[in-house]
Amino acid sequence: GVIMYLVINNPKDEEILCVKRLQDSAFIPLDSANRDYQQFKQDLAAGAELQDADGNTMTPEQVQEFLTTLP
Repeated sequence: GVIMYLVINNPKDEEILCVKRLQDSAFIPLDSANRDYQQFKQDLAAGAELQDADGNTMTPEQVQEFLTTLP
């Protein structure tokens, strides 16, 4: 099946805190040294689904744009 992730925002300033992998509820930090984070970016590039902090599934175009903003 398709791997799905959810963006978790800080409620105070809407900055992205982390991402959550929905299949196992793992929270993944935006840390380029983190293996799950590296996998997350690979998964997105390969077509994984990403939901924004409101639970809306992003379009492939939105996902690619999101990828360019990541560390």
